[in-house]
Amino acid sequence: MSDTQERPTTQAAGRPVTGTTARPRAGDAKPNTGGARRGKPKPDPRISALRRFAISITTFTILGHAWLGFEQAYITPVAAVLVAYAAELGLEVVDAWARRRPPKYERTVIGIVDFLLPAHITGLACAMLLYANSRLAPVLLAVVIAIASKYLIQVNVGGRRRHVLNPSNAGIAVVLLLFPWVGIAPPYHFTEWVGGPVDWVIPAVILVSGTLLNAKLTKKTPLILGWVAGFAAQALIRTAIDGTETISALLVMTGTAFILYTNYMITDPGTTPVPPWRQVGFGLATAAVYGLLVHFHIVFGLFFALAITCALRGIVLMVVGAWSRRAVPSSPAARPSGFPVIELPGAIAERSKAGSKAGSRSGSRPDPI
Repeated sequence: MSDTQERPTTQAAGRPVTGTTARPRAGDAKPNTGGARRGKPKPDPRISALRRFAISITTFTILGHAWLGFEQAYITPVAAVLVAYAAELGLEVVDAWARRRPPKYERTVIGIVDFLLPAHITGLACAMLLYANSRLAPVLLAVVIAIASKYLIQVNVGGRRRHVLNPSNAGIAVVLLLFPWVGIAPPYHFTEWVGGPVDWVIPAVILVSGTLLNAKLTKKTPLILGWVAGFAAQALIRTAIDGTETISALLVMTGTAFILYTNYMITDPGTTPVPPWRQVGFGLATAAVYGLLVHFHIVFGLFFALAITCALRGIVLMVVGAWSRRAVPSSPAARPSGFPVIELPGAIAERSKAGSKAGSRSGSRPDPI
């Protein structure tokens, strides 16, 4: 009996070809394959980013109430976080039951903690940025709206249901619209009780830590650059159109509130594009909408601009998805019902060429906008 099941034949180029592989001898070493290697699983960068975001905003909240001069009541962040936990767990259980799927959280302490990280960040963000005087209900309503928006306003992207509105920003924007007497926390309260060089150190620390976090984990540096460049451009345009002083229009960029918004609000990984050039476009679009809102004397432009930009992106995703489905029909089993699936034109063309072949080779993975 030979050592191989078939003897190799030779092509014109002189390379052996065989239909089967050789049987290993008893003393031969086993081939080194990647699948055979075992080690610690690579940490999920999204979880790492969420953990660091949560630690950062928790630390800043504690320091803000104890040392920096936050003007909300001490109970506000505590109540907001507890309501956020309850809303997230409750809506997840209901959504999992309604869609007949397992819950997204693992039934372990670490699994539940990681699952609640976005809710923790949302609760503290609403408590930090909204100011409702002595009333707690508007802040809690903002938290509930923020969490609910993730489950109620979704688009199917690449075969997965994704929320399109920035949760914290959506909750804050809706409350600002519903209650005219509710406002944003005054910018000075981030450094109200400190003076001297500390006034500069605090924004510098937030800027450096946020920039490193976005550069290494969220990969949202192009979005930040697009947003900052667009903000500077709209300031110059408003100077030419409205006669606004350029210095006063640009001075907003030096405040702690703007730095927090730039590094921790607009860069939400779940509601912003992934490709770098689309990130730049998202940042430019948000800055353009902000400039229009300020031109028409609409207050709280930062939050409304981001909400409008996220909503417009969601509409684009739905329109492109509907167009994709009409351009390339597929079997009902190939696509989930209810929401459109987003595909780029290149993927559509590839599917059209391979339409007569097996369904498993009919397209490439959709690319989110």
